[in-house]
Amino acid sequence: MAKTEFRYDIVQEFDTISETESSTGVRYVKEVNLVAYGDAEPKYDIRNWTIATDGTRRMGKGITLSREEMKKLRDVLNDMEEELKD
Repeated sequence: MAKTEFRYDIVQEFDTISETESSTGVRYVKEVNLVAYGDAEPKYDIRNWTIATDGTRRMGKGITLSREEMKKLRDVLNDMEEELKD
């Protein structure tokens, strides 16, 4: 059986939620992006990325959300406003 190539395209970058850097210069970031996987419609993506010193990005664990799911998440976070206050 032939191996299929995993393809993705970051259509839009929204923001970085967190970022740390190792002593070797490798960066670990959690980002919110709009990503198209293969030929499918783009989905909202909250994911960890490892970025090597040469700029190479490696995808980590994350979650993909449809537009409807992202809107629901927004509503949930808005409802948690009091809980999330500093």
